[in-house]
Amino acid sequence: MPPAALIFHDAFEREEDGLKAIGNGWESATADRVPHIKMSDLDAGILKVSSASKEAGHGAHIHHDAGFADGGVMVRFRFPGLNKDESLTVGFVDRELKNVHAGHLCYANLYGKSILLRDNKTGISDEMIRKRRQVFLDRKEPLPADLDSLLKTKELSVLWRFDTEWHDLVIVTEGDEMRLTIDGRIVARHRSEGFSHPMKRWFSLGIPSTVWIDDVKIWKVN
Repeated sequence: MPPAALIFHDAFEREEDGLKAIGNGWESATADRVPHIKMSDLDAGILKVSSASKEAGHGAHIHHDAGFADGGVMVRFRFPGLNKDESLTVGFVDRELKNVHAGHLCYANLYGKSILLRDNKTGISDEMIRKRRQVFLDRKEPLPADLDSLLKTKELSVLWRFDTEWHDLVIVTEGDEMRLTIDGRIVARHRSEGFSHPMKRWFSLGIPSTVWIDDVKIWKVN
């Protein structure tokens, strides 16, 4: 990848103001659902997120402007081990897309035993695919073979072991490839056309349970 320019950095070394104010340009897409519950806490330079998923009907969703075609994000994170179902989703959104549900472009999902890279734009978040898929999900029926085969090309799952240590995660999009690195080692890479979307307007953090974030950097390729 060509040289990249740092366009955003947050070490969370400040005090928050109010129930949902993280500051430094961060926004929460779920805080207004439960305005009486504080889900984000800045504590000694660490963003500690505890999602009120049950009360809000949705996991915590925090985002920041990005604005690139090719680029990357570094996130220093830790699962604190406060809940058994801790996970983290990192990825990109373009809410100006009208044919993609909520503008979901592409994500890396970190679970207890695996990491999943997914092209949402041309997969499960494409509105036509989403509507067709939902019929079978509602009926609890297997997907038709053609739809199942298509969606399998849009994602890649690899084994990954959950722990409660600090890790440096880097997610990069370059053309139609998305790569995920943890602690300097590439652990997953996948090619799919949705990864090449020309405008990743937001960088997004999805937290259904608890996670700690120590540092975030966003780069844009020159």
